[in-house]
Amino acid sequence: MSYEITGKLTAKYPAVQRTETFKTREFVIEKSEDIGGRIITNYAKFQCVQDKTALLDRFALGDELKVTFNIKGTKWVKDGKENYITNLDAWRIETVKLGQQDNNMPPDNNNYNTMPPPAEAVDDLPF
Repeated sequence: MSYEITGKLTAKYPAVQRTETFKTREFVIEKSEDIGGRIITNYAKFQCVQDKTALLDRFALGDELKVTFNIKGTKWVKDGKENYITNLDAWRIETVKLGQQDNNMPPDNNNYNTMPPPAEAVDDLPF
């Protein structure tokens, strides 16, 4: 299952090569909400893994972003004690503009969205 959050990019860190074949990159989104007339600000730290680490390259601190992510959890036992880690794994990052448009899509040079509607169709259905 995937989740989404919209907020401001407040920190991004360099990619870290964890093993010979695995790398991660972390970033932080600031999310402010008005709850009963009081502004509450939360900070959520996400990670990108493998080829998704490059997603952050095109964004600057302060950009308003929509992040799509999965929640992943890991359990391990060390010295007889159970430990848990929860990661927010981001797999899509988009710029938020007025109207929630995706700024990362290539320009629509073909104007598909502004084409006139087709001529009135003839209803030839038998029912």
